[in-house]
Amino acid sequence: MKHITITDIAKKLGISASTVSRALSDHPDIKAETKKQVKKLAKEFYYKPNSIAQSLKNNRTTIIGVIVPEIQHDFFSSAISGIEEVAYHAGYTIIVSQSNENYEREVVNTNALIQQRVAGIVASISQNTKNGDHFQGAIDRGIPLVFFDRACSDIAVSKVIIDDMKSAFEAVSHLTEKGYNRIAHFTGPKDLEICKLRLKGYTDALEKADIPLRNELICYGGLHETDGYHSMDLLLKENIIPDAIFAVNDPVAVGAFQRIKEAGLKIPADIGIVGFSNNKITALVDPPITTVDQPSFEMGKRSAEILIEMIESEEPLAEPKTVILEAKLIVRSST
Repeated sequence: MKHITITDIAKKLGISASTVSRALSDHPDIKAETKKQVKKLAKEFYYKPNSIAQSLKNNRTTIIGVIVPEIQHDFFSSAISGIEEVAYHAGYTIIVSQSNENYEREVVNTNALIQQRVAGIVASISQNTKNGDHFQGAIDRGIPLVFFDRACSDIAVSKVIIDDMKSAFEAVSHLTEKGYNRIAHFTGPKDLEICKLRLKGYTDALEKADIPLRNELICYGGLHETDGYHSMDLLLKENIIPDAIFAVNDPVAVGAFQRIKEAGLKIPADIGIVGFSNNKITALVDPPITTVDQPSFEMGKRSAEILIEMIESEEPLAEPKTVILEAKLIVRSST
């Protein structure tokens, strides 16, 4: 069925389209009887304003763009729920796109949101993102931006994060206190800030426990299950058997977990394992995996709150905000 327009209503009532538009917005120059007729006909034909046309006229929408590496990742799906919760109650809707951990796709998604004239953007960068020129392009066009979890270090914007270094330090310290001393770290891309911080937390914890750092126990890779599986497989093939693993995130921990099981090794008797982010699966495997709980829903909420404050404020923020939320170690049977 064809959507009725202001022009259609104007023709039916024998008045101008501008009069219809002003009647619908309760303009004081329009007679009460004309307003009544216009609104009655609009209701009868289920007239809805054209949001795209309005955004072209007003140069803004009530749509918030969200860019995440992966929607299927528990952490990001929970964060999206937090963003949507705040956006809904503030009268905004969200458009979600995923980079699939690909920088080029992230650039395309960002440019598409700019073309959509979104009111603002909440983003967490891909594992391959090394510069934020595309995000700077949004800022240059007056579109507010907030990062959460993963942020571009070359752009001074507000962000909502945890203390990754401290959280990693606590996770590895838990392992050393349990008596593990050949602790491997399955980390992610070398240039991704959260990976660098978690690696630093790992090395600091070893240093505090007077455990020598062994470079062969640091395995670089990606952030998926296959990366954890591959790193564990390489160590086994080289006959380097750690007594514990600290994984950069839960998918990597689960991949390592699978390869350990295939090798016939026992968790935690032969190898302990700690993940990061508290994905649901970590509580369901046997044994359940010790992990760092990131407050993902709260991260999404706080990011959206800051963004909407920026959108609706008449004055720009004096300086970017950095909100650091508390993360906590959840100890389970894998250690």
